[in-house]
Amino acid sequence: MREWQATGRVDVRVVKAVQAALDAETNASTGTRSRLIWKVSKALEAEHGPGVVPLPGKTTFYRLIDTLSTGRHTFGSAATRRQLDNRPEGPFTPTLADRPGEQVQVDSTPLDVMVLLDSGVPVRADLTIAVDVATRTICAAVLRPEGTKAVDASLLLAKMLVPESMRPGWSQSLAMSRSLLPHASLMDIDARMEAAAAKPVIVPDGVVIDGGKVFVSDTFMRACNRLGISVQRARPNTPTDKAVVEATFPSINSQFTQYLAAHTGSNTDRRGHRVEDRAAWTVPELQALLDEWLIAGWQHRPHDALRDPFFPRRMMSPNEKYSALVAACGYLPLVLGSEDYLELLPVKRRAINAYGIRIDYRTYDCRELWPHRRQHSGNTRMKGLWEVHYDPYELSQVFVRTPDGWITVPWTHQAMVTGPFADFTWNLARQESAARGLDDRNETEVARVLDELLTRAGQGPARTRAERRSNRIVARTKVAAATHQPPSRQLTEQPDDPEPADDAGESPATVVPFGIFDAHAEAEKWI
Repeated sequence: MREWQATGRVDVRVVKAVQAALDAETNASTGTRSRLIWKVSKALEAEHGPGVVPLPGKTTFYRLIDTLSTGRHTFGSAATRRQLDNRPEGPFTPTLADRPGEQVQVDSTPLDVMVLLDSGVPVRADLTIAVDVATRTICAAVLRPEGTKAVDASLLLAKMLVPESMRPGWSQSLAMSRSLLPHASLMDIDARMEAAAAKPVIVPDGVVIDGGKVFVSDTFMRACNRLGISVQRARPNTPTDKAVVEATFPSINSQFTQYLAAHTGSNTDRRGHRVEDRAAWTVPELQALLDEWLIAGWQHRPHDALRDPFFPRRMMSPNEKYSALVAACGYLPLVLGSEDYLELLPVKRRAINAYGIRIDYRTYDCRELWPHRRQHSGNTRMKGLWEVHYDPYELSQVFVRTPDGWITVPWTHQAMVTGPFADFTWNLARQESAARGLDDRNETEVARVLDELLTRAGQGPARTRAERRSNRIVARTKVAAATHQPPSRQLTEQPDDPEPADDAGESPATVVPFGIFDAHAEAEKWI
């Protein structure tokens, strides 16, 4: 019988050259078939000489290329082509976990929606989440404007250990006491569950991270060590090592983000016209909305990866899966205090001199440092330096660890600045000081410029490009300071004398300042 080949009667050397050219297109920019034919002909001439290998006709050549490039996206999306090439060659092996917290995958990505800063500038927010593999519960989610820091990833771990409290305006159907979760049994172990929402508290045994600088930083590693969490790092360029959290981001975009105003789409091809003009949510408002959706939408929705072992056709929700597993594995709460919050902050090693502590051309000093000035810390591993913890979103004070306890040390020039400032705001003030011909290492001059930036940003819209950039950075500071609440405030126990309930038997609701941004109304305020 006549044998048939997909490549027809084309010369074998041409087929090998086309295959090699297709392999070379994986990391190159997408081109046309005519460019590929040109590359193949040049490669054959270089290897065998001009005119030695007979080339097929144009139609046959195009048919050959289409046959060999099937499923490779050679002439399609470059991102899809690289993703397909990055797939493992062996069969897929799902990531399994038998108990809640056995493996938690953490990752961060820009959210497909525009948010508003305090100055009215639209930006994209970064979303950092932690997903439990056993129950598919999104243990915690943190939104930050334009750039997640290591302290945000550390506080994400602390947020996982705190029960999500019911908030004013939420339906009582979202309470844990009215859900499938074993509320009574959990409350006997952890009193914080009394007013908790219907989302389980999962204490992680191990986390899986990638090579992002936020997660491999010393701050995040110290936080994991402090909380007794083991860290497993994914292999470079291998997203399948944390496939669960990678697949969760598209689910959030399809089930939550695409219904928001100013949705940007997954790429520029899917983006609408002037999407930034439709931005309506601020970061704190969107964070509150996301927290409510996680409880009302995600935790109660059946998940395809959660199956009843006795009824495989039945899908289970994250709350149902947690209820089944916690009955067999148990629950052990981990309560943090204010000192634990300080431990999660970034740290620098500094000497306590006669003038105080110097960090990034800022001086911190107070009376409590007097017994420790020019003294050895007693820690030989740190070469006698002192451990100084700081909050990158609030640099007006630092925290020094001493044998007698923690000391809160304020910035000596805090009186010159009208509001809170972050590290990126301070860097901008130093850049503007240098641009004006001032000494950017003189903190007095930099403090004056910093105060001008904060004051100018609060006076209205900017006119020049430099002023718009300054206002944007200052607005990031205000948003980060508003959403960056220490876990110590959330981890404290309930007050002994709670506020009395109203006549309806529910706690009095507070007015949440939600609203739609009206450009015309804002313009009238500026006139």
